Amino acid sequence: MEGDYTEEQKYVLAKKRVEKLQGFYVHVILSIIVTVFLMFINLKFTPKTLWFWFPLIGMGLGLFFHWFDVFGADLVFGKEWEKKKIEKYMDNNKF
Repeated sequence: MEGDYTEEQKYVLAKKRVEKLQGFYVHVILSIIVTVFLMFINLKFTPKTLWFWFPLIGMGLGLFFHWFDVFGADLVFGKEWEKKKIEKYMDNNKF
């Protein structure tokens, strides 16, 4: 099945994969920066109420779902499922 793809199609798939990976790592870095900033603000101005946990949990869930989109989808469907869907779509639209 790997040989069915042309070099251009392989390049496009690899480029999309790299963009997904890059987006995930940017999400991780920004989440860390925002979390540290919110912790600082919370502990500096209202140390009795630890409200920073709520956005931290929300960002953690967002990171988990982004991770699952980038890395974990192979655990459920596998690469073969993705390849079959791409081929089916390409055949139906007569690329």
